[in-house]
Amino acid sequence: MRRRAAIGNNRVTTTAAKRWRIAACLVLFCLTLRPWNAQSQGDTPARALLPAPVWVYNDWSAYDELSDNVPLTEKLAMRELDQVLRLRALGVRFDYYVMDAFWYDPNGGYRTWRKDDWPNGPDQWLAVLKANGVKPGLWFSTNTLLHMEPASKWRDSLTTSQTAVALYRGGFLPDFMDVMDYWYDRGVRLFKFDMADFDAVASADEGRITTREARLKNLVAFHSALQGFRRKHPDVVLVGFNGLVGDIGSEATPVRPLNARWLDVFDSFYSGDPRPSNIPAMNFWRSVDVYSDQMVRSFEQAGIPLSRIDSTNVMLGDTGTNYHREKRAWRSSLLLMVSHGGWLNTVHGNLEFLDDADARWLAKVQQIYDPLQRKGVTKSFGGIPGDGYPYGFGSVSEEGVIYTVVNPSQRMRTVRLPQLAPFQPRLEDGRVLFHDSGFDPPLGKSSIRLGPEQLALIGFGDYAGPQYDLGTEEDVRVPRHIERLPVNFKRLASGQADQPAEALEASFPAPEAGGLRITLRQLDHDDDVMRSVTDKKMGDHFKIAAWQDGKPIPIEVHYDKVIWSGLAWGVGEIRSENLIRGEPILVRLSGADNDPALHIEGRVYQVEY
Repeated sequence: MRRRAAIGNNRVTTTAAKRWRIAACLVLFCLTLRPWNAQSQGDTPARALLPAPVWVYNDWSAYDELSDNVPLTEKLAMRELDQVLRLRALGVRFDYYVMDAFWYDPNGGYRTWRKDDWPNGPDQWLAVLKANGVKPGLWFSTNTLLHMEPASKWRDSLTTSQTAVALYRGGFLPDFMDVMDYWYDRGVRLFKFDMADFDAVASADEGRITTREARLKNLVAFHSALQGFRRKHPDVVLVGFNGLVGDIGSEATPVRPLNARWLDVFDSFYSGDPRPSNIPAMNFWRSVDVYSDQMVRSFEQAGIPLSRIDSTNVMLGDTGTNYHREKRAWRSSLLLMVSHGGWLNTVHGNLEFLDDADARWLAKVQQIYDPLQRKGVTKSFGGIPGDGYPYGFGSVSEEGVIYTVVNPSQRMRTVRLPQLAPFQPRLEDGRVLFHDSGFDPPLGKSSIRLGPEQLALIGFGDYAGPQYDLGTEEDVRVPRHIERLPVNFKRLASGQADQPAEALEASFPAPEAGGLRITLRQLDHDDDVMRSVTDKKMGDHFKIAAWQDGKPIPIEVHYDKVIWSGLAWGVGEIRSENLIRGEPILVRLSGADNDPALHIEGRVYQVEY
């Protein structure tokens, strides 16, 4: 689950120079290979890597109490449990059901459930899970008091602000570990730790120790406690979220390297909640895919094995946290998740959106990728997703190889498929197993040609057989031709044409064929991409308008949503049938961020479907 306060500034920036910091993170990660203190040097690391890939259902995004008003209740949780069992009957595998945030009574010290929403506590939920062989999991805020009053045993650990508790001092951490034992005895086997604040200084130490000293003490205390917990309970799964994985607010921000000591207590680390990338995309959901892929690559470059990264990018549901996605373009997102090679495969949200055909498709994907994740080798290749160049992930076994390739740019691209392992089959006689609709990507001997924003899966060896076909993504439509037009936008004078802020205008003749794709990006004076965060729909913030013969032209947009994570762009299309050939078109772009340091740029493309 995300921490909304992660975006303290109204904008988030990216630049090529900042990406050098990602490489620096890898160096820093190597420097952290030594233990936090001398005492831990002799410890025998507990097993932290899962013995095999697992599938997890998490109910976050079926409800949302942060950016929406859909509460977690027993009725909702049991409804989703019924869906878990329905999908399992159709062949889908779920090993764990994780109850996410806000199940707890604010005054119960994590031992009791919210009474109004769970009048009988979790007994029925736990009993049905046990009867059906599904292991329960629980979310915990590590040491930030989120919708929580401090228990009496925690008071000598409180910070001066009373919004967090120190882990190194007082009664909080011993009591917290007692809580973990309590829920383990009730059958809980997966523990999700979120909202960690390792800078927390106990009020008694305010002014006596520095934040840096407190951070070290908190890290050592929590790590030692989790080591002890794992020794007692070697079958638990521990996953790390916000506060444990550095700043994941934007793909532009380098991932703060994890101290390698975390690798002996946590099975996986999440790489950030779904949000749109900084790269303009006509299909909003493909932009969300690119963001998740970018964060996985950043974690990989920071030294985290792909098998230990949870990309958390599959969120079904109709809540604000996933931009009311329902199940749009979910198949391509799920294929990217399994293609990353992570051993913690998580599906969030409203499972009732998946019909029986969806369930059978999901079961087939699980059957294909389980041996690849379990026995194969997964590697990334190509460009950095956030740079706009084609990239991909490939999984190799002795039976064959499957490549997942994405072209995030606004042009046709030929992508070379690299040799990933010496034992993989030769790249010939391959087969496209899955692709977005609209353009059938031609496959060469060791390359594939993709349309703008297109994703494709390619199989070689045994995986080139027709039994591995996975169909098409009908929710992503790719043009069969795209070409940038030589259109120059002129900046309007401040206040001209009743514009509240930065505005551009261009006039040009309509092309002789096809429609138009128009992109807008917001930049600062260094040409770094800058997000804007607003409570309004982004279509009211970034506007794309066009006229021909004095009349407005309909423009199709997908970004017009309330986006809690912010946005730096807008993309719209004018359909071919709405254009008068050869007649002048007037296009106006505008942004509502009244900041003189910001400006917008626009591009126009001819597209044919």
